[in-house]
Amino acid sequence: MGIPLAVTARVGAYIMKNQLRGVKRYPLVLMLEPLFRCNLACAGCGKIDYPDEILNQRLSVAECMEAIDECGAPVVSIAGGEPLLHRDMPKIVEGFLQRKKFVILCTNALLLTKKIDQFKPDPFFTWSIHLDGDKAMHDASVCQDGVYEVAVNAIKLAKSKGFQANLNCTLFQGADPERVARFFDEMKAAGADGITVSPGYAYERAPDQEHFLSRTRTKQLFRDVFKRGRGGRDWSFTQSVMFLDFLAGNQTYHCTPWGNPTRNVFGWQRPCYLLGEGYAKSFRELMEETNWDDYGVGNYEKCADCMVHSGFEATAVSDIVKHPLKALGVVMRGVRTEGPMAPDIPLDKQRPAQFVFSKHVEERLTQIRATQPRAKKVARAL
Repeated sequence: MGIPLAVTARVGAYIMKNQLRGVKRYPLVLMLEPLFRCNLACAGCGKIDYPDEILNQRLSVAECMEAIDECGAPVVSIAGGEPLLHRDMPKIVEGFLQRKKFVILCTNALLLTKKIDQFKPDPFFTWSIHLDGDKAMHDASVCQDGVYEVAVNAIKLAKSKGFQANLNCTLFQGADPERVARFFDEMKAAGADGITVSPGYAYERAPDQEHFLSRTRTKQLFRDVFKRGRGGRDWSFTQSVMFLDFLAGNQTYHCTPWGNPTRNVFGWQRPCYLLGEGYAKSFRELMEETNWDDYGVGNYEKCADCMVHSGFEATAVSDIVKHPLKALGVVMRGVRTEGPMAPDIPLDKQRPAQFVFSKHVEERLTQIRATQPRAKKVARAL
């Protein structure tokens, strides 16, 4: 059970309504980051490398509700930072559920045993527990020993209390397909309801920039993983079958970043979850004033290697709506793991990368210090 049937039906109805209305751009998943503070310091993460004054910021319950009311997406994915560090997280989740939203709470699970009884099982609520492979793979990824065992036990605990619990797995360069497939088998046996899988994404602020996958390596890695599971049919994924087919190099998709808009302590992030090249004050401003054609594979150097679900899942879902028989064929046969790959988007006309994220940090620090004149000076330089 990757995605509950009721959720699939509700999201499908939402998509069809927008398609019939001829809406070109609409959100599918709100990516909510109510804080950047975390209790881990993963080398591949770009969300925690901020001055303390920014790490101490939190979106209020009211701001979180305003975000979903503004954009109207049927799904909310709550990330961070570590969401369970937010003392109002139970209220935030409950507020979304009262609005009939499907809520995915992403966590490294270090606080789950302590916090789980503050939440109630609900068909529209899922824990998404971060696990980047087996014990050696995951503990290396998060730069701390023992986290793998905590996360696996958290999946079992959540299931014992009646919750849905998915696995959130990011694969980096050097991942061994045989080990990944075996890990998926182990998580299935452990009771995980589904797997959310993605290639590693190069956050601009991540300390480690050497272990992110290129597009060619991404496609071959996923082909090699899926062929060990009957084209991926041996496992239950929380993503659309066409996105999985895209990961294996069988589809040529353009990015649709507005499908997964991000709201965090800076505002509405332009253009997507991975790149912070400006922030809008409202969702309408984000949608109407962002030059979307400036971004995406083939348009912008920073996007060249991206195949991440936050940019391409909405594209894949739209393709399913337009070509249901094609999608049904992939469901029946599994993801193709042999033969030629679909042509990729040429990069010869992409504009060069601009590195502007420090400007937004400086602007936010100025605002914080203006409202908190006695705030402590940050110890680290920008």
